[in-house]
Amino acid sequence: MMKLILIWVFRLTAAIILLQTLYFKFTGAEESVYIFSTLGMEPYGRIGSGVVELIAAILILIPRTTLLGALLGAGVMLGAIFLHLFVLGIEVKNDGGELFILAIITFLCCIALIYWNKSKINNVLKLKL
Repeated sequence: MMKLILIWVFRLTAAIILLQTLYFKFTGAEESVYIFSTLGMEPYGRIGSGVVELIAAILILIPRTTLLGALLGAGVMLGAIFLHLFVLGIEVKNDGGELFILAIITFLCCIALIYWNKSKINNVLKLKL
């Protein structure tokens, strides 16, 4: 029972973080535009990453597709972490490193969900897309 509660805490944490950033990406908030302009990916990278994060969050919340969502979320967050470390810097527009910390938290939640769902990996590999 405790494990199930913990899994849901990780699911909800990852999904909430992924979903709450969508508002800023989809409305063209100044910080989001700045980030993706710096990366040379504005507006397509901003909107595209928002769509991918939305899909990941939905998949994470559905128990049957949690593994796929966690894999997708971990990949996106790994990219965000590397971009913070090597291009953007940990602190973006005086945010105190908040976006970087949220990316790390989401990444770690996704890794935990992948670990707890590792028995389903063979099923994912058998998918014919």
